[in-house]
Amino acid sequence: MGWAAPLVFCFVLAASHLIIPLHRLRSAASPPLYTDSRWLVDAGGRRVKLACVNWVAHMEPMVAEGLGKQPLAAISGQIAAMGFNCVRLTWALFMLTNDSLSSLTVVESLRRLGLAESAAGVEVNNPKLAHLSVVQAFQEVVSSLARNDVMVVLDNQISKPEWCCSKFDGNGFFGDEFFDPGEWLRGLSLMAALFNGSSSVVAMSLRNELRGPRQNLTDWYRYMQIGAEAVHSANPDVLVILSGLDYDKDLSFLAEKPVELSFSGKLVFELHWYGFSDDGDWERGNPNEVCGSVVGNLTERGLFLLEQGHPLFLSEFGLDQRALSLADARFLSCLTAMAAELDLDWALWALQGSYYLREGTLAYDETYGILTWSWCEPRNSFFLPRISTLQSPLRGPGLSENSEFQMIFHPSTGQCILKNPKTNELELGSCADTEAWSFQGGSLAMEGTELHLLADGVGEPARVGPSGGCGGSIWRLISDSKMHIATTLANDGGTTVCLDAGAEAGGGGGVVTNLCKCLTKEELPCDPQSQWFKVVSSTRSLRWRRRPLASHGGASGRRTWIATD
Repeated sequence: MGWAAPLVFCFVLAASHLIIPLHRLRSAASPPLYTDSRWLVDAGGRRVKLACVNWVAHMEPMVAEGLGKQPLAAISGQIAAMGFNCVRLTWALFMLTNDSLSSLTVVESLRRLGLAESAAGVEVNNPKLAHLSVVQAFQEVVSSLARNDVMVVLDNQISKPEWCCSKFDGNGFFGDEFFDPGEWLRGLSLMAALFNGSSSVVAMSLRNELRGPRQNLTDWYRYMQIGAEAVHSANPDVLVILSGLDYDKDLSFLAEKPVELSFSGKLVFELHWYGFSDDGDWERGNPNEVCGSVVGNLTERGLFLLEQGHPLFLSEFGLDQRALSLADARFLSCLTAMAAELDLDWALWALQGSYYLREGTLAYDETYGILTWSWCEPRNSFFLPRISTLQSPLRGPGLSENSEFQMIFHPSTGQCILKNPKTNELELGSCADTEAWSFQGGSLAMEGTELHLLADGVGEPARVGPSGGCGGSIWRLISDSKMHIATTLANDGGTTVCLDAGAEAGGGGGVVTNLCKCLTKEELPCDPQSQWFKVVSSTRSLRWRRRPLASHGGASGRRTWIATD
């Protein structure tokens, strides 16, 4: 008793309130994956979007975190239940290349580090794994994810098992103390061969966050190209992912000199973005200017690859999950708006709520972890809804036969603008129920209708209706963030107003028009997030046709929809 019963019980409580998103109910992708211009596609040529979470297995124990707190099947099931279709599973090079480490069993590896309690937890929660070698246990983690239709990206996080990363930890760049290129190539080949034939391992990332005083372009091109060829030779079915320089924040050099490889249809690049990398601007600066500036910088450093027809994987982003600070909230709103607009593949840092051991601290609490310290439930109940729209593809090859339409996404809530069928006023709701909008020439209208977006005054509900003889409201995107949807009120002295979700937006509240926020530095301090809307293009099938059932709804105006596909 003692260990297993309460831990399994807390998982059941957590899982009971999770709703599996609709896209998780669809059939799984047909492996292997390929590249089609900037998109990832399956064997049938249909877009596959990586919506991943990072799960750490590269630390000193070389054991996937959390196995002392929850059964492996429970963790894998919860990943799928939270809407993730993929795990970026990290590993340390020495786990495969150092025989004295690879031969350790799970409990031996934990006990040698003084982690007797964690070892006991594994024996109770995962007895079948406890006496497997660390390599065999790693394989079992992949197999468990496969049983839940969760794809795996294998990421070589580091050479020497430990927390990553420092410029001076000996793991940063080719030729560092623990980063011998020959050993690295051998380890990549061993890992690729280990999962040759696995339908769930869809990609391998060659090395995480290259960095440090040794980094240079000559060695980057030399070794990354050799590493890509080594992985492809050992396992031609996996995508090969190349990281950049400066902690994977810089791929700008590819604009001048592309990678040259013997194979095609398998190359992907990766980029990282954290709010703490932006020098405190999210706390101090004008959020519109900061968002515009940071996205512009990211475009120069890596996003341009999408325009060149290369897939780009945002393989790490994250924030403190305990309670979203204002700075973190602004960062996340800017990031999710960009990720929706570009329909990026991505991987959140991180799954783990705690570590066996991190930087000398036992049972270290990972505040960036989406799960709590005990791995029982999501740490922040507001976070998953904010990223749920990003977990489904919005466009790409084979996605649907529909022509392109636009949705109006509100990044601070993760919701989209809908029309109330009773009042024609606008409100926020699930993006799965989005209206199809058309935004062109200053007109913002519901596609296929004569209904245009109209503004009546400051603080008044935004609504749709016939444009009238004067052409109705003329809308434009303003501010450096390009997320203020604004119009000038002809009947109010030329006042400019912006769409605003209002104080009740998080609960599906109405959308109004208000005076625009944070357009200049003089307005600081201010927070424009309620007025940030991103116009996002999509071609996916609209899951619901908006036909209220005749016998339901009543005077309240609540909608009941019937599924049509």
